[in-house]
Amino acid sequence: MCTFDAPIARCETMHQMVLLDETRKECACEHGCPPGQICPLATCFARQSGLYEAHPEIGAHGQPHMRAAVH
Repeated sequence: MCTFDAPIARCETMHQMVLLDETRKECACEHGCPPGQICPLATCFARQSGLYEAHPEIGAHGQPHMRAAVH
């Protein structure tokens, strides 16, 4: 069994729960915030996300890269 205790908070602007262990830019992209949107959680996000650097197989939107099958 694995537990994942990432910090989360509710974004009142987008009415969604968001993970705070990513950068503000990553969150805005993931949740579809328009450019110039004032973020109520702006000071709560990680300054640098280590997720993509530590796991290069994960794409920019948190989805695994699809690799072509080798025959």
